Amino acid sequence: MVDTLLVIDDEDAIRHAISRAFADCTVVQAGTLAEGLERIKDSYPDLILLDQRLPDGEGLPLIPRIRAIDPDVPIVVLTGNGSTDLAIEAIRIGASDFIEKPFKLERLRTTVSNLLEKQHLGRQVARLAGKNPGRQGMVAQSGAMKKVLNLVKRVAAVPATTVLIEGESGVGKELIARAIHERSARSSKGFIAINCAALSENLLEAELFGYEKGAFTGADSKGKSGLFEAADGGTIFLDEVGEMPLALQTKLLRALQERRFRHVGGLADIEVDVRVVAATNRDLRAEVRKGTFRQDLYFRLRVVPVTVPPLRSRPEDVLPIADHLLKRLAPELGRPDLTFTEESRAAMREYAWPGNVRELANAVERAVIIAETDVITPADLCLDEHLLEPEPAAGAASVAEIPAGALLFPAGQRNLAAIEAMVIRAALSESGGHKSNAADMLGINRTTLYNKLKDLDPASLDNEVPAHA
Repeated sequence: MVDTLLVIDDEDAIRHAISRAFADCTVVQAGTLAEGLERIKDSYPDLILLDQRLPDGEGLPLIPRIRAIDPDVPIVVLTGNGSTDLAIEAIRIGASDFIEKPFKLERLRTTVSNLLEKQHLGRQVARLAGKNPGRQGMVAQSGAMKKVLNLVKRVAAVPATTVLIEGESGVGKELIARAIHERSARSSKGFIAINCAALSENLLEAELFGYEKGAFTGADSKGKSGLFEAADGGTIFLDEVGEMPLALQTKLLRALQERRFRHVGGLADIEVDVRVVAATNRDLRAEVRKGTFRQDLYFRLRVVPVTVPPLRSRPEDVLPIADHLLKRLAPELGRPDLTFTEESRAAMREYAWPGNVRELANAVERAVIIAETDVITPADLCLDEHLLEPEPAAGAASVAEIPAGALLFPAGQRNLAAIEAMVIRAALSESGGHKSNAADMLGINRTTLYNKLKDLDPASLDNEVPAHA
């Protein structure tokens, strides 16, 4: 993997010298704070070299904004006016190191190399622990996804607008939500995410809105602030909002409309300034019709809808995403020389990806782990082709799906006498015409069966649909 370095410095000579010194990396350059912030959002660098004095301000105040975009990226502060106090302040607010100008390139190489190695190791540990490693870029080659990203940029420019992200599981709805936050004026504040389907109603309410001491059994003796307070000034992401219980939807609606709420067990209103981004894989219109989701909340959330298309509808994104994932994952998992064979690339192009981008990411990670050579074959991807078998058309019945002897009652046929005749004929057929055995199967005695046979109209039986498959 080729690492990306971002150099934010107003001196051309320094930027060019660093570019030459790190010829094995991709070096992105910026001459101002504003330009540097844009490059961070666009390129997701692996390491940032930040000058302290720039034409449009000092470098240190940019560090918290960088941390809001990427909490893990190493930041090295460069300055020609170094002091112990400045160095301490830089480290305190999130810088990884501090280098005074003029500096020797060898010293810079050593610092950068050590920080990148630590960065790669940290991501590998996070991945092995099953945690999100933090920084994830979005790859979009298809027209459909480019439209989504253009909409993200427009929405991000209006920092208070509520957004509803719709799409199947695994399409990357949280990535879209983070992109909206990172490109907005709220990026210097927190991005707080919660899965509304993961907690019970009481726990979800307590997590979102906080609670007063003694509000319920087991509550912290000092009370607790909620996620809306933690996100004040930033963004709160409500994943799977369609799973939220109706009673809690009412409280969320008030928080959205009035920008205020109360702790569980509290009496005082708390005002917050947050952008709410919600996501769902459900059809909320259908949930509204069923009465499981409030119509007024639906319209309040859906100020700007962002629909993320499934991966199968944008096949031109598959290979660029796979290449991006391999570039990131292979070095982290100790396999930097891995490549895809043409056969594996063809297999990925042809596969429908029912699990969307999440399934693609899992397939690439699995292949990196199990590939026995320096190339990834279709077998290494372990694609689940059985999921791709076509489903029967609505209303169609397959003989293999209907057990032998099962009765089929035609639509609209609910006449009890006709159904009884059908059941009796089926029992006689299965017993080979043996009336005693048929009576046992029907749970009646032989005399009752004879009486029922006398009452049956043979003509009506002849008009019945076949009784069994």
